[in-house]
Amino acid sequence: QVQLVESGGGLVQAGGSPRLSCTISGITFAGHDLNWYRQIPGNGSAFVAMIGHNGGRYIKDFLKGQFTISKDDGENTMYLDVDHLKPEDTAKYLCNVYGPYDGPPRRSHWGRGIQVTVAS
Repeated sequence: QVQLVESGGGLVQAGGSPRLSCTISGITFAGHDLNWYRQIPGNGSAFVAMIGHNGGRYIKDFLKGQFTISKDDGENTMYLDVDHLKPEDTAKYLCNVYGPYDGPPRRSHWGRGIQVTVAS
């Protein structure tokens, strides 16, 4: 059974720089895209960042310079580092794993999400 568990959220002061973590069990990272999304009330889910199955790293254009995605293969954990939080970054952050690309069937697995609320 695949499980993704996010941690590191909560109430953070504007300007803070938290690290969100997503620990994954039941699969390995190899051959999978690792993604972060966020849900802002009234706006639906939005892509934030990805480490592709080929190793490429992508950040949503307007979030570049503020968000950084990384992973630790040994710990089966992916991270989202946020620099200088703003009130508009208040959202529920979710991690996602999609794949494998080296053989069917491909599946999308989601964590339950973690709330980050920015206090101004």
